[in-house]
Amino acid sequence: MTESTTVTQQPRIRVEGLAQRFPTPDGSGETTVFEDIWFSVEPGEFVCLIGHSGCGKTTLLNILAGLATASAGNVIVSGQEVTGTSLERAVVFQSHALMPWMTVMGNIAFAVSSKWPRMAKKDLYAHCQKFIDLVHLTGSENKKPSQLSGGMKQRVGIARAMAIEPQIMLLDEPFSALDALTRGSLQDELLNICKETEQTVFMITHDIDEAILLADKIILMTNGPDARICEIVENTLPRERTRNNMHTHANYYPVRNHLIEFLVNRSVSFKDELASPDYDPRHPPVVGPTAATDEAGETGTGALRAQA
Repeated sequence: MTESTTVTQQPRIRVEGLAQRFPTPDGSGETTVFEDIWFSVEPGEFVCLIGHSGCGKTTLLNILAGLATASAGNVIVSGQEVTGTSLERAVVFQSHALMPWMTVMGNIAFAVSSKWPRMAKKDLYAHCQKFIDLVHLTGSENKKPSQLSGGMKQRVGIARAMAIEPQIMLLDEPFSALDALTRGSLQDELLNICKETEQTVFMITHDIDEAILLADKIILMTNGPDARICEIVENTLPRERTRNNMHTHANYYPVRNHLIEFLVNRSVSFKDELASPDYDPRHPPVVGPTAATDEAGETGTGALRAQA
């Protein structure tokens, strides 16, 4: 008889007890930006992090990218501890961060040749073209950043990150400086790209609707200093949601109201909950806001499903 074995897939990202502290200006002590941060991101999962300014969101992303070193704790990516930068973790910043003297093709080709230096020039340009087409910039290959709109520049940044085929994409509010129409269009494109490629994504955002549209899970971080993870919200809307129809789903307002209530109230008052014996920083509570249905079958809002 052959024994059946169950293979457990390890998380793509595992954050263990992360903390970041900086010396005070007068040198008399330290300021703790965040502490005791624990969470994981599964392969192919899209995770958003929400929190007020000052809670260390960008610092946390820089640590994941290997651009900064944590004061305590570890970041494990695909079973390996992060000790520096890697082309397996691509970052898209708030600004496009393009090299102004290079064309669209040149910016993307520079990144691709950094990962695969021996790739033949013909194959290199064909590979870059695939991702230029993916973000709908066909025909702009020879334009420099000064000839592009803000939205087009951000698309180049996304194409550059995708072209090196990283294990993880790290996004730091990449659409925050764009107008609403351009932002919505790029959100749709990012959603479609991630569906096609099954890309693992960790993204910082202040936009609640953006998080609901894009994320499978939403990590809620309390106010800094000494910020913690309050809870992890499972997005209970179907994955097939779009920007045009997500507001029609029964769970949309329960999820949205839950996130707003956190930003307005619990992000400040959460420190009172730390004393609760139910709070374990190693296992932040995971909840899934759902629509409540009364006996008559009418759907309301505000119900919360705790995840096992």
